[in-house]
Amino acid sequence: MNAPVLQAAAVHKHYRIGKQEIPVLRGIDLSVQPGESVALLGASGAGKSTLLHVLGLLDPPTTGEVRYDGVPVHGLPIGERARLRHRHVGFVFQFYHLIPELTALQNVLLARMMAVSALGYWGQRKAAKAAAIAMLEQVGLGARLHHRPSELSGGERQRVAIARALLAEPRVILADEPTGNLDSHTAAGVVELMFGIQRDRGLALVLVTHDERLAQRCHRIVRLADGVVVS
Repeated sequence: MNAPVLQAAAVHKHYRIGKQEIPVLRGIDLSVQPGESVALLGASGAGKSTLLHVLGLLDPPTTGEVRYDGVPVHGLPIGERARLRHRHVGFVFQFYHLIPELTALQNVLLARMMAVSALGYWGQRKAAKAAAIAMLEQVGLGARLHHRPSELSGGERQRVAIARALLAEPRVILADEPTGNLDSHTAAGVVELMFGIQRDRGLALVLVTHDERLAQRCHRIVRLADGVVVS
Protein backbone atom coordinates (compact mmCIF):
# COMPACT_ATOMS: atom_id res chain seq x y z
CA MET A 1 0.00 0.00 0.00
CA ASN A 2 1.22 3.52 -0.76
CA ALA A 3 2.03 5.94 2.04
CA PRO A 4 -0.96 8.11 3.03
CA VAL A 5 -1.08 11.44 1.26
CA LEU A 6 -2.90 12.93 4.26
CA GLN A 7 -3.07 11.90 7.90
CA ALA A 8 -4.56 13.15 11.14
CA ALA A 9 -2.96 11.73 14.28
CA ALA A 10 -4.68 12.19 17.66
CA VAL A 11 -6.12 15.54 16.56
CA HIS A 12 -7.94 17.56 19.18
CA LYS A 13 -9.50 20.95 18.52
CA HIS A 14 -10.89 23.20 21.25
CA TYR A 15 -12.37 26.67 20.97
CA ARG A 16 -12.45 29.12 23.83
CA ILE A 17 -15.54 31.22 24.43
CA GLY A 18 -14.86 33.56 27.32
CA LYS A 19 -13.54 31.36 30.11
CA GLN A 20 -15.16 28.24 28.72
CA GLU A 21 -13.25 25.80 26.51
CA ILE A 22 -15.42 23.94 23.99
CA PRO A 23 -14.05 20.62 22.66
CA VAL A 24 -14.98 20.04 19.01
CA LEU A 25 -12.55 17.30 17.93
CA ARG A 26 -11.45 14.73 20.50
CA GLY A 27 -8.61 12.54 19.31
CA ILE A 28 -9.25 12.02 15.59
CA ASP A 29 -7.08 9.52 13.69
CA LEU A 30 -7.54 9.41 9.92
CA SER A 31 -5.40 8.32 6.96
CA VAL A 32 -6.21 9.00 3.30
CA GLN A 33 -4.44 7.18 0.50
CA PRO A 34 -3.62 8.70 -2.92
CA GLY A 35 -6.66 8.33 -5.18
CA GLU A 36 -8.96 7.37 -2.30
CA SER A 37 -12.32 9.03 -1.65
CA VAL A 38 -13.41 9.28 1.99
CA ALA A 39 -16.76 10.57 3.21
CA LEU A 40 -16.99 12.24 6.61
CA LEU A 41 -20.55 11.52 7.67
CA GLY A 42 -22.35 12.76 10.75
CA ALA A 43 -25.03 15.03 12.12
CA SER A 44 -24.66 18.79 12.38
CA GLY A 45 -22.18 19.60 15.13
CA ALA A 46 -20.31 16.30 14.85
CA GLY A 47 -17.06 18.11 13.96
CA LYS A 48 -16.93 17.29 10.23
CA SER A 49 -16.25 20.79 8.92
CA THR A 50 -13.82 21.58 11.73
CA LEU A 51 -11.84 18.45 10.86
CA LEU A 52 -11.82 19.44 7.20
CA HIS A 53 -10.48 22.89 8.07
CA VAL A 54 -7.73 21.37 10.21
CA LEU A 55 -6.82 18.89 7.47
CA GLY A 56 -6.71 21.72 4.93
CA LEU A 57 -4.41 23.91 7.06
CA LEU A 58 -7.06 26.58 7.50
CA ASP A 59 -7.06 26.02 11.26
CA PRO A 60 -4.38 24.47 13.50
CA PRO A 61 -5.18 21.58 15.84
CA THR A 62 -5.09 22.28 19.57
CA THR A 63 -3.05 19.09 19.98
CA GLY A 64 -2.10 16.27 17.64
CA GLU A 65 -0.62 16.34 14.16
CA VAL A 66 -1.65 16.64 10.53
CA ARG A 67 0.82 15.10 8.10
CA TYR A 68 1.22 15.37 4.34
CA ASP A 69 3.22 12.49 2.89
CA GLY A 70 4.24 11.60 6.44
CA VAL A 71 5.61 15.07 7.24
CA PRO A 72 3.98 17.08 10.09
CA VAL A 73 2.79 20.38 8.64
CA HIS A 74 1.39 22.59 11.37
CA GLY A 75 4.86 23.24 12.76
CA LEU A 76 5.98 24.73 9.46
CA PRO A 77 6.34 28.52 9.10
CA ILE A 78 3.13 30.32 8.09
CA GLY A 79 4.35 31.11 4.58
CA GLU A 80 5.40 27.52 3.96
CA ARG A 81 2.02 26.22 5.19
CA ALA A 82 0.26 28.65 2.86
CA ARG A 83 2.33 27.47 -0.11
CA LEU A 84 1.61 23.85 0.75
CA ARG A 85 -2.12 24.59 0.98
CA HIS A 86 -2.26 26.48 -2.30
CA ARG A 87 -0.25 23.88 -4.24
CA HIS A 88 -1.48 20.59 -2.81
CA VAL A 89 -5.02 21.18 -1.55
CA GLY A 90 -8.14 22.17 -3.48
CA PHE A 91 -11.23 23.35 -1.58
CA VAL A 92 -14.85 23.11 -2.69
CA PHE A 93 -17.34 24.74 -0.32
CA GLN A 94 -21.12 24.66 -0.06
CA PHE A 95 -21.48 28.39 -0.72
CA TYR A 96 -18.84 28.58 -3.48
CA HIS A 97 -16.83 31.53 -2.04
CA LEU A 98 -16.48 33.20 -5.43
CA ILE A 99 -15.53 36.90 -5.69
CA PRO A 100 -18.72 38.58 -6.99
CA GLU A 101 -16.90 41.33 -8.90
CA LEU A 102 -14.78 38.86 -10.88
CA THR A 103 -15.73 36.75 -13.88
CA ALA A 104 -15.68 32.95 -13.84
CA LEU A 105 -12.28 33.01 -15.56
CA GLN A 106 -10.85 35.56 -13.12
CA ASN A 107 -12.14 33.58 -10.12
CA VAL A 108 -10.41 30.46 -11.37
CA LEU A 109 -7.18 32.35 -12.07
CA LEU A 110 -7.09 33.43 -8.43
CA ALA A 111 -5.94 29.91 -7.58
CA ARG A 112 -2.81 30.34 -9.67
CA MET A 113 -2.20 33.90 -8.49
CA MET A 114 -2.26 32.81 -4.85
CA ALA A 115 0.08 29.87 -5.41
CA VAL A 116 3.01 31.94 -6.70
CA SER A 117 4.59 35.35 -6.23
CA ALA A 118 3.41 38.36 -8.24
CA LEU A 119 6.55 38.16 -10.36
CA GLY A 120 6.15 34.41 -10.80
CA TYR A 121 2.55 34.83 -11.94
CA TRP A 122 3.48 37.59 -14.39
CA GLY A 123 5.93 35.24 -16.07
CA GLN A 124 3.35 32.49 -16.51
CA ARG A 125 0.19 34.55 -17.00
CA LYS A 126 -0.48 33.39 -20.57
CA ALA A 127 -0.04 29.73 -19.68
CA ALA A 128 -2.16 30.22 -16.55
CA LYS A 129 -4.98 31.79 -18.54
CA ALA A 130 -4.89 28.97 -21.09
CA ALA A 131 -5.00 26.40 -18.27
CA ALA A 132 -7.92 28.19 -16.59
CA ILE A 133 -9.89 28.31 -19.84
CA ALA A 134 -9.21 24.61 -20.44
CA MET A 135 -10.37 23.79 -16.91
CA LEU A 136 -13.60 25.77 -17.31
CA GLU A 137 -14.20 24.03 -20.60
CA GLN A 138 -13.70 20.67 -18.89
CA VAL A 139 -16.42 21.48 -16.36
CA GLY A 140 -18.78 22.60 -19.13
CA LEU A 141 -18.44 26.38 -18.80
CA GLY A 142 -16.48 27.25 -21.92
CA ALA A 143 -19.27 29.61 -22.99
CA ARG A 144 -19.51 31.30 -19.58
CA LEU A 145 -15.93 32.46 -19.06
CA HIS A 146 -16.77 36.15 -18.75
CA HIS A 147 -19.92 35.84 -16.66
CA ARG A 148 -19.88 37.01 -13.05
CA PRO A 149 -21.29 34.79 -10.27
CA SER A 150 -24.57 36.72 -10.21
CA GLU A 151 -25.06 35.75 -13.86
CA LEU A 152 -24.52 32.03 -13.19
CA SER A 153 -26.82 29.38 -11.74
CA GLY A 154 -25.97 27.60 -8.50
CA GLY A 155 -24.70 24.58 -10.37
CA GLU A 156 -22.55 26.75 -12.63
CA ARG A 157 -21.08 28.57 -9.63
CA GLN A 158 -20.15 25.25 -8.06
CA ARG A 159 -18.51 24.18 -11.33
CA VAL A 160 -16.44 27.37 -11.25
CA ALA A 161 -15.45 26.49 -7.68
CA ILE A 162 -14.42 22.98 -8.78
CA ALA A 163 -12.38 24.41 -11.66
CA ARG A 164 -10.68 26.83 -9.26
CA ALA A 165 -9.88 23.99 -6.86
CA LEU A 166 -8.30 21.94 -9.64
CA LEU A 167 -6.25 24.61 -11.42
CA ALA A 168 -3.24 24.27 -9.12
CA GLU A 169 -3.26 20.50 -9.81
CA PRO A 170 -3.69 19.54 -6.15
CA ARG A 171 -3.21 16.05 -4.78
CA VAL A 172 -6.11 16.38 -2.33
CA ILE A 173 -9.61 17.79 -2.76
CA LEU A 174 -11.47 18.80 0.41
CA ALA A 175 -15.18 19.27 -0.25
CA ASP A 176 -17.52 20.62 2.44
CA GLU A 177 -21.17 19.83 1.61
CA PRO A 178 -20.55 20.67 -2.08
CA THR A 179 -24.15 19.91 -3.08
CA GLY A 180 -25.87 21.24 0.04
CA ASN A 181 -26.99 24.45 -1.66
CA LEU A 182 -28.22 22.81 -4.88
CA ASP A 183 -31.46 21.19 -6.00
CA SER A 184 -31.37 17.42 -6.49
CA HIS A 185 -31.07 17.51 -10.29
CA THR A 186 -28.23 20.06 -10.28
CA ALA A 187 -26.54 18.27 -7.39
CA ALA A 188 -26.48 15.00 -9.32
CA GLY A 189 -24.62 16.66 -12.20
CA VAL A 190 -22.08 18.26 -9.88
CA VAL A 191 -21.49 14.94 -8.09
CA GLU A 192 -20.87 13.11 -11.37
CA LEU A 193 -18.44 15.80 -12.48
CA MET A 194 -16.54 15.86 -9.20
CA PHE A 195 -16.17 12.10 -8.87
CA GLY A 196 -15.29 11.74 -12.55
CA ILE A 197 -12.44 14.24 -12.29
CA GLN A 198 -11.28 12.70 -9.01
CA ARG A 199 -11.05 9.25 -10.60
CA ASP A 200 -9.44 10.47 -13.83
CA ARG A 201 -6.72 12.40 -11.99
CA GLY A 202 -6.18 9.92 -9.17
CA LEU A 203 -6.84 12.57 -6.53
CA ALA A 204 -7.54 11.97 -2.89
CA LEU A 205 -10.99 13.29 -1.95
CA VAL A 206 -12.30 14.01 1.54
CA LEU A 207 -16.00 14.81 1.36
CA VAL A 208 -18.02 16.22 4.26
CA THR A 209 -21.70 15.36 3.99
CA HIS A 210 -24.77 14.38 5.97
CA ASP A 211 -26.21 12.62 2.89
CA GLU A 212 -25.92 8.85 3.26
CA ARG A 213 -26.45 8.23 -0.46
CA LEU A 214 -23.70 10.64 -1.44
CA ALA A 215 -21.37 9.13 1.15
CA GLN A 216 -21.93 5.67 -0.37
CA ARG A 217 -20.27 6.93 -3.57
CA CYS A 218 -16.93 7.10 -1.74
CA HIS A 219 -14.48 4.27 -1.20
CA ARG A 220 -14.85 4.59 2.55
CA ILE A 221 -17.16 6.23 5.09
CA VAL A 222 -15.86 7.65 8.37
CA ARG A 223 -18.69 8.43 10.80
CA LEU A 224 -18.25 11.19 13.36
CA ALA A 225 -20.29 11.97 16.45
CA ASP A 226 -19.44 14.53 19.13
CA GLY A 227 -15.95 15.01 17.75
CA VAL A 228 -14.87 11.37 17.70
CA VAL A 229 -14.79 8.65 15.04
CA VAL A 230 -17.52 6.14 15.83
CA SER A 231 -17.07 3.84 12.82
